[in-house]
Amino acid sequence: MVFVSGLFHLLVFPGFLFLSAAGLLLAGIDRKLLARMQRRIGPPLAQPLYDVLKLMGKETIVPAGANEAVYRWAPVVSVASLTVLALFIPVFGFHVFSGDSDLIVILYLLTIPGVALVIAAFASGSPFAGIGGSREIVTMISYELPLILVFLAVARKTGGAELCFSLQEIIAWQAGNGSLLTHVTMLPAAAAMLLVIPAEAGLHPFDVAEAETEICEGALAEYSGTPLALFRMSTSMKMLLMAGLFTALFLGGLGTGSLLPDILIFLAAAVGVTVVCMTLPHAVCARLKIEKLFRFFWTWGAGLALLSLVLAWCGL
Repeated sequence: MVFVSGLFHLLVFPGFLFLSAAGLLLAGIDRKLLARMQRRIGPPLAQPLYDVLKLMGKETIVPAGANEAVYRWAPVVSVASLTVLALFIPVFGFHVFSGDSDLIVILYLLTIPGVALVIAAFASGSPFAGIGGSREIVTMISYELPLILVFLAVARKTGGAELCFSLQEIIAWQAGNGSLLTHVTMLPAAAAMLLVIPAEAGLHPFDVAEAETEICEGALAEYSGTPLALFRMSTSMKMLLMAGLFTALFLGGLGTGSLLPDILIFLAAAVGVTVVCMTLPHAVCARLKIEKLFRFFWTWGAGLALLSLVLAWCGL
Protein backbone atom coordinates (compact mmCIF):
# COMPACT_ATOMS: atom_id res chain seq x y z
CA MET A 1 0.00 0.00 0.00
CA VAL A 2 2.85 2.37 0.76
CA PHE A 3 4.33 1.70 -2.68
CA VAL A 4 0.97 2.24 -4.42
CA SER A 5 0.37 5.45 -2.45
CA GLY A 6 3.84 6.75 -3.29
CA LEU A 7 3.37 5.92 -6.97
CA PHE A 8 0.01 7.70 -6.99
CA HIS A 9 1.49 10.83 -5.43
CA LEU A 10 4.42 10.79 -7.85
CA LEU A 11 2.46 10.18 -11.06
CA VAL A 12 -1.00 11.63 -10.34
CA PHE A 13 -1.36 14.07 -7.41
CA PRO A 14 0.46 16.26 -6.63
CA GLY A 15 2.97 14.77 -9.06
CA PHE A 16 3.28 14.60 -12.81
CA LEU A 17 -0.35 14.54 -13.98
CA PHE A 18 -1.66 17.30 -11.71
CA LEU A 19 1.50 19.40 -12.07
CA SER A 20 1.62 19.22 -15.87
CA ALA A 21 -2.14 19.81 -16.34
CA ALA A 22 -2.34 22.68 -13.84
CA GLY A 23 0.94 24.16 -15.11
CA LEU A 24 -0.22 24.16 -18.73
CA LEU A 25 -3.54 25.69 -17.68
CA LEU A 26 -1.68 28.39 -15.75
CA ALA A 27 0.46 29.09 -18.84
CA GLY A 28 -2.74 29.37 -20.89
CA ILE A 29 -4.23 31.86 -18.42
CA ASP A 30 -0.99 33.85 -18.55
CA ARG A 31 -1.08 34.01 -22.37
CA LYS A 32 -4.78 34.92 -22.42
CA LEU A 33 -4.38 37.74 -19.90
CA LEU A 34 -1.30 39.02 -21.70
CA ALA A 35 -3.27 39.16 -24.94
CA ARG A 36 -6.07 41.11 -23.27
CA MET A 37 -3.56 43.59 -21.86
CA GLN A 38 -2.29 44.10 -25.41
CA ARG A 39 -5.87 44.46 -26.74
CA ARG A 40 -5.78 41.11 -28.54
CA ILE A 41 -8.21 38.19 -28.34
CA GLY A 42 -5.45 35.74 -27.63
CA PRO A 43 -5.30 31.95 -27.90
CA PRO A 44 -7.64 29.54 -26.08
CA LEU A 45 -6.71 28.60 -22.53
CA ALA A 46 -5.76 25.10 -23.65
CA GLN A 47 -3.31 26.35 -26.29
CA PRO A 48 -0.17 25.36 -24.30
CA LEU A 49 -1.57 21.83 -24.06
CA TYR A 50 -2.26 21.77 -27.79
CA ASP A 51 1.29 22.96 -28.46
CA VAL A 52 2.81 20.22 -26.29
CA LEU A 53 0.66 17.49 -27.87
CA LYS A 54 1.53 18.73 -31.35
CA LEU A 55 5.26 18.74 -30.57
CA MET A 56 5.03 15.20 -29.20
CA GLY A 57 3.60 14.11 -32.53
CA LYS A 58 6.49 15.63 -34.46
CA GLU A 59 9.70 13.88 -35.45
CA THR A 60 12.66 14.31 -33.11
CA ILE A 61 15.67 15.36 -35.17
CA VAL A 62 19.01 14.89 -33.43
CA PRO A 63 21.77 17.14 -34.89
CA ALA A 64 24.71 15.31 -36.44
CA GLY A 65 27.22 16.78 -33.98
CA ALA A 66 25.09 16.30 -30.86
CA ASN A 67 25.60 13.91 -27.96
CA GLU A 68 22.43 11.91 -28.56
CA ALA A 69 22.11 10.38 -25.09
CA VAL A 70 22.43 13.74 -23.31
CA TYR A 71 20.26 15.42 -25.96
CA ARG A 72 17.38 13.03 -25.27
CA TRP A 73 17.71 12.62 -21.51
CA ALA A 74 18.27 16.24 -20.44
CA PRO A 75 14.57 17.24 -20.81
CA VAL A 76 13.51 14.03 -19.04
CA VAL A 77 15.74 14.90 -16.07
CA SER A 78 14.27 18.42 -16.03
CA VAL A 79 10.66 17.18 -15.87
CA ALA A 80 11.54 14.43 -13.37
CA SER A 81 13.20 16.86 -10.94
CA LEU A 82 10.18 19.18 -11.04
CA THR A 83 7.83 16.23 -10.49
CA VAL A 84 9.77 15.27 -7.35
CA LEU A 85 9.80 18.92 -6.28
CA ALA A 86 5.99 18.95 -6.41
CA LEU A 87 5.97 16.43 -3.56
CA PHE A 88 7.60 19.03 -1.29
CA ILE A 89 5.28 21.95 -2.16
CA PRO A 90 2.25 21.88 0.18
CA VAL A 91 -1.21 22.54 -1.23
CA PHE A 92 -2.33 24.44 1.89
CA GLY A 93 -1.57 21.68 4.36
CA PHE A 94 -1.44 18.66 2.04
CA HIS A 95 2.05 17.54 1.18
CA VAL A 96 3.77 14.21 0.62
CA PHE A 97 7.28 14.91 1.93
CA SER A 98 8.16 17.11 4.85
CA GLY A 99 11.29 17.37 6.94
CA ASP A 100 13.59 19.74 8.77
CA SER A 101 15.40 20.86 5.60
CA ASP A 102 12.66 21.28 2.99
CA LEU A 103 13.95 24.61 1.71
CA ILE A 104 17.45 23.24 1.16
CA VAL A 105 16.12 20.26 -0.82
CA ILE A 106 13.82 22.58 -2.80
CA LEU A 107 16.77 24.83 -3.64
CA TYR A 108 18.72 21.88 -5.03
CA LEU A 109 15.75 20.55 -7.01
CA LEU A 110 15.06 24.00 -8.48
CA THR A 111 18.63 24.12 -9.76
CA ILE A 112 18.44 20.84 -11.69
CA PRO A 113 16.20 22.05 -14.58
CA GLY A 114 18.51 25.01 -15.21
CA VAL A 115 21.56 22.75 -15.17
CA ALA A 116 19.76 20.30 -17.48
CA LEU A 117 19.04 23.16 -19.91
CA VAL A 118 22.71 24.22 -19.89
CA ILE A 119 23.92 20.67 -20.49
CA ALA A 120 21.32 20.20 -23.24
CA ALA A 121 22.45 23.41 -24.94
CA PHE A 122 26.10 22.36 -25.10
CA ALA A 123 25.19 18.75 -25.98
CA SER A 124 23.24 19.87 -29.07
CA GLY A 125 26.43 21.14 -30.72
CA SER A 126 24.96 24.42 -31.96
CA PRO A 127 26.77 27.77 -31.54
CA PHE A 128 23.42 29.49 -30.94
CA ALA A 129 22.60 26.93 -28.25
CA GLY A 130 26.06 27.39 -26.75
CA ILE A 131 25.44 31.12 -26.35
CA GLY A 132 22.06 30.37 -24.79
CA GLY A 133 23.68 27.89 -22.41
CA SER A 134 26.29 30.41 -21.29
CA ARG A 135 23.55 32.99 -20.74
CA GLU A 136 21.57 30.50 -18.66
CA ILE A 137 24.60 29.97 -16.42
CA VAL A 138 24.89 33.71 -15.78
CA THR A 139 21.14 33.96 -15.17
CA MET A 140 21.26 31.17 -12.60
CA ILE A 141 24.17 32.81 -10.78
CA SER A 142 22.21 36.08 -10.79
CA TYR A 143 18.96 34.93 -9.18
CA GLU A 144 20.26 32.19 -6.87
CA LEU A 145 21.72 34.70 -4.38
CA PRO A 146 18.45 36.63 -3.84
CA LEU A 147 16.52 33.35 -3.59
CA ILE A 148 18.88 32.02 -0.91
CA LEU A 149 18.60 35.27 1.04
CA VAL A 150 14.78 35.09 0.84
CA PHE A 151 14.87 31.55 2.25
CA LEU A 152 17.18 32.67 5.05
CA ALA A 153 14.97 35.65 5.91
CA VAL A 154 11.87 33.43 6.15
CA ALA A 155 13.78 30.80 8.13
CA ARG A 156 15.00 33.41 10.63
CA LYS A 157 11.60 35.06 10.99
CA THR A 158 9.72 31.82 11.61
CA GLY A 159 12.39 29.91 13.50
CA GLY A 160 14.11 32.58 15.55
CA ALA A 161 17.68 31.87 16.55
CA GLU A 162 17.33 28.32 15.24
CA LEU A 163 16.57 28.77 11.56
CA CYS A 164 13.45 26.96 10.36
CA PHE A 165 13.82 25.30 6.95
CA SER A 166 10.71 23.12 7.21
CA LEU A 167 7.81 24.27 5.04
CA GLN A 168 5.35 22.51 7.33
CA GLU A 169 6.62 24.44 10.35
CA ILE A 170 6.73 27.71 8.38
CA ILE A 171 3.07 27.28 7.42
CA ALA A 172 2.16 26.31 11.00
CA TRP A 173 3.92 29.44 12.28
CA GLN A 174 1.90 31.59 9.86
CA ALA A 175 -1.33 29.90 10.94
CA GLY A 176 -0.68 31.14 14.46
CA ASN A 177 1.01 34.47 13.75
CA GLY A 178 -0.50 35.60 10.46
CA SER A 179 0.82 35.29 6.93
CA LEU A 180 4.29 36.72 6.41
CA LEU A 181 2.82 39.25 3.97
CA THR A 182 1.15 40.87 6.97
CA HIS A 183 4.56 41.41 8.61
CA VAL A 184 6.12 44.63 7.32
CA THR A 185 9.67 43.34 7.78
CA MET A 186 8.99 40.50 5.32
CA LEU A 187 7.58 42.65 2.53
CA PRO A 188 11.03 43.32 0.97
CA ALA A 189 11.72 39.56 0.91
CA ALA A 190 8.33 38.94 -0.70
CA ALA A 191 9.12 41.57 -3.34
CA ALA A 192 12.51 39.93 -3.98
CA MET A 193 10.81 36.55 -4.37
CA LEU A 194 8.38 38.01 -6.90
CA LEU A 195 11.35 39.35 -8.87
CA VAL A 196 13.05 35.95 -8.84
CA ILE A 197 10.05 33.87 -9.95
CA PRO A 198 9.99 34.86 -13.67
CA ALA A 199 13.77 34.44 -13.89
CA GLU A 200 13.57 31.01 -12.27
CA ALA A 201 10.88 30.03 -14.78
CA GLY A 202 12.86 31.50 -17.69
CA LEU A 203 10.14 33.98 -18.62
CA HIS A 204 10.13 37.52 -19.98
CA PRO A 205 11.82 39.93 -19.20
CA PHE A 206 14.51 37.53 -17.92
CA ASP A 207 14.40 35.03 -20.81
CA VAL A 208 17.89 35.98 -22.01
CA ALA A 209 18.86 32.32 -22.49
CA GLU A 210 16.12 31.91 -25.10
CA ALA A 211 15.96 35.38 -26.68
CA GLU A 212 14.41 34.10 -29.90
CA THR A 213 14.86 37.43 -31.70
CA GLU A 214 18.59 37.49 -30.96
CA ILE A 215 20.02 33.98 -30.89
CA CYS A 216 17.40 31.84 -32.63
CA GLU A 217 15.72 30.22 -29.58
CA GLY A 218 19.05 30.06 -27.75
CA ALA A 219 19.58 26.90 -25.72
CA LEU A 220 16.70 25.14 -27.48
CA ALA A 221 17.72 26.09 -31.01
CA GLU A 222 18.33 22.48 -32.07
CA TYR A 223 15.49 20.86 -30.17
CA SER A 224 12.35 19.43 -31.75
CA GLY A 225 9.65 16.86 -31.17
CA THR A 226 9.12 15.28 -27.76
CA PRO A 227 12.33 16.64 -26.13
CA LEU A 228 11.26 20.20 -26.99
CA ALA A 229 7.75 19.46 -25.67
CA LEU A 230 9.25 18.30 -22.36
CA PHE A 231 11.28 21.48 -22.01
CA ARG A 232 8.15 23.54 -22.73
CA MET A 233 6.30 21.54 -20.09
CA SER A 234 9.15 22.21 -17.65
CA THR A 235 8.58 25.95 -18.02
CA SER A 236 4.85 25.64 -17.27
CA MET A 237 5.48 23.27 -14.37
CA LYS A 238 8.04 25.60 -12.85
CA MET A 239 5.60 28.53 -13.16
CA LEU A 240 3.11 26.66 -10.99
CA LEU A 241 5.73 25.40 -8.54
CA MET A 242 7.28 28.83 -8.00
CA ALA A 243 3.84 30.38 -7.50
CA GLY A 244 3.02 27.58 -5.05
CA LEU A 245 6.31 28.07 -3.21
CA PHE A 246 5.62 31.80 -2.83
CA THR A 247 2.15 30.97 -1.54
CA ALA A 248 3.57 28.55 1.04
CA LEU A 249 6.29 30.94 2.19
CA PHE A 250 4.28 34.15 2.41
CA LEU A 251 0.58 33.20 2.37
CA GLY A 252 0.66 30.10 4.59
CA GLY A 253 -2.18 29.33 6.93
CA LEU A 254 -4.97 30.19 4.50
CA GLY A 255 -6.20 26.62 4.06
CA THR A 256 -9.64 25.35 5.10
CA GLY A 257 -8.54 21.84 6.00
CA SER A 258 -10.52 20.27 3.13
CA LEU A 259 -8.54 19.06 0.15
CA LEU A 260 -10.73 20.21 -2.75
CA PRO A 261 -11.33 23.79 -1.50
CA ASP A 262 -7.64 24.06 -0.63
CA ILE A 263 -6.65 22.98 -4.16
CA LEU A 264 -8.92 25.70 -5.59
CA ILE A 265 -7.46 28.28 -3.19
CA PHE A 266 -3.97 27.11 -4.14
CA LEU A 267 -4.70 27.50 -7.86
CA ALA A 268 -6.33 30.91 -7.33
CA ALA A 269 -3.28 32.08 -5.38
CA ALA A 270 -1.02 30.71 -8.15
CA VAL A 271 -2.96 32.70 -10.75
CA GLY A 272 -2.66 35.84 -8.63
CA VAL A 273 1.11 35.42 -8.24
CA THR A 274 1.44 34.69 -11.97
CA VAL A 275 -0.41 37.86 -12.94
CA VAL A 276 1.66 40.04 -10.59
CA CYS A 277 5.16 38.76 -11.32
CA MET A 278 4.91 37.17 -14.77
CA THR A 279 2.05 38.56 -16.86
CA LEU A 280 2.37 42.24 -15.93
CA PRO A 281 6.19 42.41 -16.41
CA HIS A 282 5.81 40.63 -19.76
CA ALA A 283 3.27 43.24 -20.87
CA VAL A 284 5.21 46.35 -19.83
CA CYS A 285 8.93 45.47 -19.71
CA ALA A 286 11.52 44.90 -22.40
CA ARG A 287 13.94 41.99 -22.13
CA LEU A 288 16.98 42.86 -20.03
CA LYS A 289 20.49 42.52 -21.38
CA ILE A 290 22.52 39.86 -19.65
CA GLU A 291 24.83 42.31 -17.84
CA LYS A 292 21.86 44.39 -16.67
CA LEU A 293 20.07 41.25 -15.48
CA PHE A 294 23.05 40.33 -13.31
CA ARG A 295 23.28 43.84 -11.87
CA PHE A 296 19.51 43.95 -11.29
CA PHE A 297 19.38 40.81 -9.18
CA TRP A 298 22.55 41.50 -7.20
CA THR A 299 21.37 45.01 -6.32
CA TRP A 300 17.57 45.14 -6.15
CA GLY A 301 16.83 41.45 -5.64
CA ALA A 302 19.63 40.71 -3.18
CA GLY A 303 19.24 44.13 -1.50
CA LEU A 304 15.54 43.66 -0.74
CA ALA A 305 16.03 40.11 0.54
CA LEU A 306 19.03 41.16 2.63
CA LEU A 307 17.00 43.98 4.20
CA SER A 308 14.37 41.51 5.41
CA LEU A 309 17.08 39.16 6.64
CA VAL A 310 18.76 41.90 8.68
CA LEU A 311 15.43 43.04 10.15
CA ALA A 312 14.49 39.46 11.02
CA TRP A 313 17.91 38.90 12.57
CA CYS A 314 17.32 41.95 14.76
CA GLY A 315 14.11 40.36 16.00
CA LEU A 316 11.73 42.66 14.15
